[in-house]
Amino acid sequence: MKIIDKYILKRYLATFFVMLFLFIPIGIVIDVSEKINKILQNKVPFVEVAFYYLNFTIYFANLLFPIFLFLSVIWFTSKLANNTEIIAILSSGISFSRFLRPYIIGATIISVLALLMGFFIVPKASQGFNDFRYTYLKGNNKTRETSNVYREISPGEFIYVSNFNINSKTAFDFSLKKFKDNKLDFIINASRIRYNEKDSTYTMYNYTKRTLGILDDRLETVTKKDTVFKFDLEDLTPVIYIAETLTVGELNDFIDKERERGSSNINTYLVVLYKKYSLPVSAFILTVIAVAVSSMKRRGGMGMNLAIGIGLAFTFIFFDKIFGTLAEKSSIPPFIAVWLPNFVFGILAIYLLRNAKR
Repeated sequence: MKIIDKYILKRYLATFFVMLFLFIPIGIVIDVSEKINKILQNKVPFVEVAFYYLNFTIYFANLLFPIFLFLSVIWFTSKLANNTEIIAILSSGISFSRFLRPYIIGATIISVLALLMGFFIVPKASQGFNDFRYTYLKGNNKTRETSNVYREISPGEFIYVSNFNINSKTAFDFSLKKFKDNKLDFIINASRIRYNEKDSTYTMYNYTKRTLGILDDRLETVTKKDTVFKFDLEDLTPVIYIAETLTVGELNDFIDKERERGSSNINTYLVVLYKKYSLPVSAFILTVIAVAVSSMKRRGGMGMNLAIGIGLAFTFIFFDKIFGTLAEKSSIPPFIAVWLPNFVFGILAIYLLRNAKR
């Protein structure tokens, strides 16, 4: 690695981490000012608050790292341009592609770090962050699908409950239907079913089981019946942020299981999975755009470069959020919705890079 590579790479990484650690405390101060009243009202223990803001730091650093990376590259590259350092580098015979190499090395380091964090560290931080919010700050906000839950728990086996209470682990108007060779084999109904954590059994109240036969049906009716099922009621109604709290291996297994169950939230889970891979890729794209935009000395100086950079950064965030929401709420394939912003900005990066080389 040449001296110029070390010089640019050092500035790249140093500016990024300084900007990251500069803005996170500002975010924490703003968050504290918004939530301090509820924290005091609910008498939240200090240890819980401390862990919340530790998770807050990891969660938002991962979420916003492409933007911090983008702005930091624009900042220090604009300073290089204003000091005519870039002109001197290119005038010495170094091509623009060669000048770009330390930036790509830096983006690779940041992307690998972000990828590993997204796979293993951020899920745990996300769980602590969201659990705190929904436990202490959001009151009775709905965090689960608790009404009219209908799932396929195994091939040909379906359950339905009209309402589910997570606190008491009780479901109402329970129904289980078993199909065999595309024909209804039996159906179980209960006015109420409760999960017993001690022995992992279920207690059904006003239990009836109707088994369909060729000539006649069999009907079994009891007031109360204990039994064992292969499913957990809590697994059937996961919290809305469950995908964010799983490592990549756990998330893949969870998505496969939810697909078999016919979950209506499968697109939401796929968006989270694909973003684990698309977010690090955006670091390369935004780095190239940032260098192309800020490597030219403009009449407005650094202010003009920062203005253009902030505009592009928020446009990227807008597209990312809009398409992610469309994938969750409409029929747009999650893979296309997640990767489309990177594709569009990738084309923009190529265009700006060609102009910068000229």
